[in-house]
Order: sequence, then structure tokens, then C-alpha cells
Amino acid sequence: MSDATAPKRTKVDTTQKNDKVDWRKKKDELKDAKKQRKADKLVKKFEKQKQTEADEKEQQVQHSQPSRGCAYTVSIALPGSVLDNAQSAELRTYLAGQIARACVVFAVDEIIVFDEDGEDVKSVEGDYNGVGKKGNACVQLARILQYLECPQYLRKFFFPKHPDLQYAGLLNPLDIPHHMRISEPSEYREGIVLDRPTKPGKGSLINCGMWKEVQIDKKLQTGLRVTVHINATQKKEGRLIKGVVVPPHLPRSEGGFYWGYNVRLASCLSISWWSSAASRVWRPVWTETRNLDVTDPSLLFDLYLNTCPSQGSRTIRTE
Repeated sequence: MSDATAPKRTKVDTTQKNDKVDWRKKKDELKDAKKQRKADKLVKKFEKQKQTEADEKEQQVQHSQPSRGCAYTVSIALPGSVLDNAQSAELRTYLAGQIARACVVFAVDEIIVFDEDGEDVKSVEGDYNGVGKKGNACVQLARILQYLECPQYLRKFFFPKHPDLQYAGLLNPLDIPHHMRISEPSEYREGIVLDRPTKPGKGSLINCGMWKEVQIDKKLQTGLRVTVHINATQKKEGRLIKGVVVPPHLPRSEGGFYWGYNVRLASCLSISWWSSAASRVWRPVWTETRNLDVTDPSLLFDLYLNTCPSQGSRTIRTE
């Protein structure tokens, strides 16, 4: 039959032909992307190495420069019985605040509170129950002095509620250089070690009273008060601030900053001398103590200065 139907031709799907992947081109694109990643990695490594070398160079320059710090420390010794002259708890607290304020004005590094009765007191654990009652004035004086020296953002960690500190909120602030504001830039800061988990090989996290926490170079026990040197060449966009733990005397001995005072208790005046560092310069406040047989201060001190040779009163009060 002539009218037999011819076989139909299959239509070619042009869309499928156009969607065909050019694997050679794709492979070249992958190679280019891999090369770009390697180049970016090398650039990042080079920048990190360059930053490390800059930090080391800056540290060498700092070490080569003459120290701005002070080569000596100043300590004073005063009796805890000075609080016995106050007539109320408010006045005792205010008197301790006056002593602390005077010490920081003259940049005293250590305050030694000694007991005229010769009692061996080694800590600030205890209460002072008032005039005419059994109590230890040295303990209360030392506790208030320590409270005022501590930066405000750390007091809640180290000083729980205590009767000796009932009126401490009425005292004038000392405004020592390490009592910093939250956004104040500084080379050194005081902080407390936080109980926070960190990655393996990373140091502890420190609360230094800033918007961000500081990560130090080593693991330390939780709750310790530490002095941290802040790295000034780090990126500000980071989640944490990098720092290094340094000795507490470093801001004074190398940086030239007055960094507050230490408080120490002694059972008598003589022990406060012999247990101190040999390089210390003494400016003692002389009072006639009951546990010393000597009434002439020139027999005890190499240099004695009587500022009131013709005093009209029998006694000069410590405050």
C-alpha cells in the first residue's frame, strides 16, 4: 500500500542539550577556587606572622626603654586601737576611711596594723563589737582598709555582708588609679577568675570590670584576684579581650602607676619592722605603745623627726 505511514522522527529535546554540563569548564572553576583559598590562607598566615613579629618588637622596645616605675615602696605602721577613740560605729568607720584616704594621697604601698597589747592576729576574720566591749579594733580597721582598696566591681565577690562594713557605703571613694570605669582604656586592670568553661589549651576567663571578659594565658583557680596586662594591639571586634597575668607589683615597678596598698596585721610594732622587705623605705607614725619598754623614739629609728617639738597637748592623736 502506497499510503503506508512512514515512521515518525523523534524530536530532539533542545533544552536538554543546552543544559549539558561542561565538565572541563567546571573542573577549571574548581581548580581556580582551590587556588584562591590557598592564596587567602597564605595571606592570612602572613598577616598573623607579621602581627606576632610586631608584638615581639614592641615588647623588646618596651624592655629596652628605661623603667617608668618606682624602685622602692613606702609603708606605714599604726595601731588598731585608734578606733577605740571613736564613740559610735559610724565614727569608727569614718575614721578608718580618713586613714585610707590619707594613705592613697601620699601613695603608701603597705599599711601595717599592729596591736598594742601584743595579740597575735593574722587574719581579718572576726568582729569588733564596740567601745567598752570585747573586740578587736585591728580586725575592723584592716577589713575596712581592704574594702576601700578593692575596685568597686570586685567588692561583691570578696566582701560579703558583714557588720564591720555596715556603714562603709558612707565613706568617700579613694579613686585610686586601678579603680577604673567600665569603658576606661588602661594597660593594666584588676580582675577575678571566673568559673567558666574554656576550650582545651586556652586560659581562664577574667572579669576586669569591662564590657567584655578577658582571656588570660594560663589556667588559674576560680575566685582569685589577679592583675592583668591588656594587649593593646589586638582587634576590637573580637568576642574576648586577650591579656596576660602579671605580678601585682608590676604596674608600680614598671608602669609607674600607683596601684593601691596592701594591708597586713602584726602582733606588735617590732614584728612589723623585721617581717618587711629590706628595700622598704619607712615613714612610721610614732605612738607610745604598751608592749615596748622604750619611750624615746630616737633609740628605735635611724632618723626621727619631731614635727611638734613644743606641743601644747599631752598627746597627738593618730588621726
